[in-house]
Amino acid sequence: MLNLPEKTLFYASNTVNGAAWAIHYHGVAGFTIRAEQTTVVLDPFVSRPGLFASAFKRLTPNVDLVRDVFPVADAVACGHAHHDHILDAPTVCSHTGAQFIGSPDAANVARAAGIPERQITETLGREELRIRNATLRGIPSRHGRVYGNRVPLPGSIPTPPPWPPRIWDLRHGLVLNWGVNLGGVRVVHIDSADFIDEEFDGVQADVVCLCAIGRKYRPNYVKAVVDALRPRWIIPCHWDWFFTPYGSPARLLPGVDLPGFLSEIRDAGVTPVPLDIGGQFALSPTEIPG
Repeated sequence: MLNLPEKTLFYASNTVNGAAWAIHYHGVAGFTIRAEQTTVVLDPFVSRPGLFASAFKRLTPNVDLVRDVFPVADAVACGHAHHDHILDAPTVCSHTGAQFIGSPDAANVARAAGIPERQITETLGREELRIRNATLRGIPSRHGRVYGNRVPLPGSIPTPPPWPPRIWDLRHGLVLNWGVNLGGVRVVHIDSADFIDEEFDGVQADVVCLCAIGRKYRPNYVKAVVDALRPRWIIPCHWDWFFTPYGSPARLLPGVDLPGFLSEIRDAGVTPVPLDIGGQFALSPTEIPG
């Protein structure tokens, strides 16, 4: 039986009059960041096919739901090409005209889904990409180990996969964490519980979106992230069982200790901002760091 997280754990989503910056959590590693009339979407995945459908059927985006959750976007960045990070990204780009940004592996998924080449930006990381008022930079990383200390579905996607895909068509490929600078707030998005220490050299963050599943396999995970990036806030992500329908009560992935994760963040001297699916964290102009 999957555990329901205590609702008291979650940050009471704030509505700030005249908010200068806001981030919404959509479950798994999915976020929307909005500021300065610019919208950046990270790892969108709200279609959430059930466990049986994911294992035995082709993965089909829920187009109406995706359009409803992501009505506007200027950039859609995917950290890696597993289905729970990339399945809905082409649909968001298709109906908003947003630029798809990702590794060559992720870009091949966008091509398979019919996104035109002019709308795809491939990156190997370490370069600054400007989309309207946002700057994005891919930070080369590695996929975290999860159940049984194993990396799920390793490998690359050298050519466009079948579309709609099977779950095994979507290997992780090159993994990128994202640095997003928008509205005076620096965000680092870590969508899988590992990283390459030296790739964080010279990188600082105000907000870190931090993967919860698999952290036990990365020694000193939270402390190492805090020491490297010096964030003020950490928003936990990838803690929920992503086979339940979007909008239904969230359940914890097996092996995720959300209260322990929050305690570890506090012990590292950082404020945790645990958002329920659909939750928001907003900052007024006077709260923008620096």
